[in-house]
Formats: sequence, structure tokens, C-alpha cells
Amino acid sequence: MSRVEIHDDLLSDPTLYRSVVGALQYAMLTRPEISFAVNKVCQFMAKPFDSHWVVVKCILQYLKGTLSHGLHFQHAYLDHSLSLKAFCDGDWTSDADDRRSTPGAAIFSWS
Repeated sequence: MSRVEIHDDLLSDPTLYRSVVGALQYAMLTRPEISFAVNKVCQFMAKPFDSHWVVVKCILQYLKGTLSHGLHFQHAYLDHSLSLKAFCDGDWTSDADDRRSTPGAAIFSWS
């Protein structure tokens, strides 16, 4: 079987890439489902390629199509009790790209 080569060029000006990826990191606060994808594109901040920019645009398109989704924070009233339940898990060194662990957490709150 022959291997297909992909010609991928470095971005000529990575400033926009870094700016958008930085903004996506803040978007993860209310959109935790994009955390894995954003973490992956963050790994290429130093030398992003055209293919990385394509992935960033896909993340932005996903966010545009799901504007009504996300975590919605509301003011907490003092007369209501707040309950929290947290879960966490980790996937240890199964990422073939960097052999690092991938932690995950979910925190639920209700009153």
C-alpha cells in the first residue's frame, strides 16, 4: 500500500490563529464540549499549519450552528441552598500524538 502525502504549509502570519484559539479557550468556560478540540489546536500555537487553521474554522462553524447551546449561569439567591455533585476521570497515555493523559470532569449544580 502506498502512503498519501499531504502538503501542508506553515501559516504565513500565525497571529490570527493564536488570537482565535485564545478566544476559543475562553469559550470553553460555557461550552465544555469543545474542550478536546481546542486543546488539540492549542498544541500547535508555536508553528500552526494550514490544516490547523481549517480545524479552528470547523470549531467556529460548530459554535455558530449551536449558539443556543451551552451552560447558562444565573444569579444565586441566598435563601436557596446550592447542591453540587462532581465526577472526574482520566485516560492515561492513550493519545498516540503526545502520550499524555487526558483528564475529564463534570460538575453539576442545582438549587
